[in-house]
Amino acid sequence: MHNEFTAIIEQDGEWYIAYCPVIPGANGQGRTLKECRASLADAIALILEDRRQDALRSEKLGWLT
Repeated sequence: MHNEFTAIIEQDGEWYIAYCPVIPGANGQGRTLKECRASLADAIALILEDRRQDALRSEKLGWLT
């Protein structure tokens, strides 16, 4: 599955800092743009997987209808 999200990337000294406004907590950083994007992509993947697991647990427990 391929997802696309908008990222805000800013340079702070020698570092690049990134976040995704539509996914709270998704942040990344790196010394290069490539490292920064990869870091943010990893954070987004972890957050989405965690949300998916939460939904599956809730469904299994009957919390979702």
